Amino acid sequence: MTRYQIGELARMTGLTVRTIRFYSDSGLIPPTDRTTGGYRTYDTDALARLKLVRTLRDLGVDLPTAGRVLAREVSVTDVARAHADAIDAQMRTLRLRRAVLRAVAKGGEMELMNELARMSDEERQRILDDFFEEVFGPYELDPQFEQHMRSVRIELPDDPSTEQLEAWVELAKLVQDPDFRASVKRMSQQHEEQRRAGADMGPPAEGQMEAFTFAIAQAREALDAGIAPESAEARAVVDRVNANWAEALNLPNDGSLVERLRELSDFADPRAERYWVLIARINGWPAMPDHSRERAWLREAGQPFG
Repeated sequence: MTRYQIGELARMTGLTVRTIRFYSDSGLIPPTDRTTGGYRTYDTDALARLKLVRTLRDLGVDLPTAGRVLAREVSVTDVARAHADAIDAQMRTLRLRRAVLRAVAKGGEMELMNELARMSDEERQRILDDFFEEVFGPYELDPQFEQHMRSVRIELPDDPSTEQLEAWVELAKLVQDPDFRASVKRMSQQHEEQRRAGADMGPPAEGQMEAFTFAIAQAREALDAGIAPESAEARAVVDRVNANWAEALNLPNDGSLVERLRELSDFADPRAERYWVLIARINGWPAMPDHSRERAWLREAGQPFG
């Protein structure tokens, strides 16, 4: 029967003599026999056990667990599954750290980003639910609208991109911003008042959507052309936009139109649009249109709706 001394095992397994002697002394790989000179020898079964221990250790399995595998107290399959799950968890943590660090490298707030990134799904959702409770809770809104808003879930993946992490941090700050909350509460209050008055609280009519799209397109052209919002050219753009709104709302292009557009603007806080842009980015949905630049330009140019 073949016998190996420790030096031979070291050459065959790539382990050091010291490591093999430690395994042997601890009872993990006991010697099969001893030579007449007192040197320990090992058979092929001991060699196989040593190779298994080496492999388990290479994969991060601790010695006590490796000993349980050798003693057949637990199977290699069970150990592999448990350690694969543990590695998955470690990888998620490392990927999250990477995303935080990359976001911080782009100028983000390290402490805040780390705190928000490490939240559980439930903790993230609680931030959103608290927002809804404050801005919707006191008011009687259209049930379908409220249900739709409250049904939105935050689904930040285990391996978020830097952009997704930044979007989550921005969203968390947005929904906790007292000024934004106050703005949404005003919208909710007006929603309730108009609903009680019998107004149609459904989606905007097609003509209004077309007027909004026209306004955004005009503002984008102005931005691309470098037109300053305080210039005479900008005034001409606003005149075209207002004339189109007058036609869509069936109103004269005068003070009554301005008043109506200002009423509509109460329901058009640009941050509300930004909210959906961020939700889509976090959850990996198709990108939502972001008209913040165009709307800011229109507001600066004096267009009532913005």
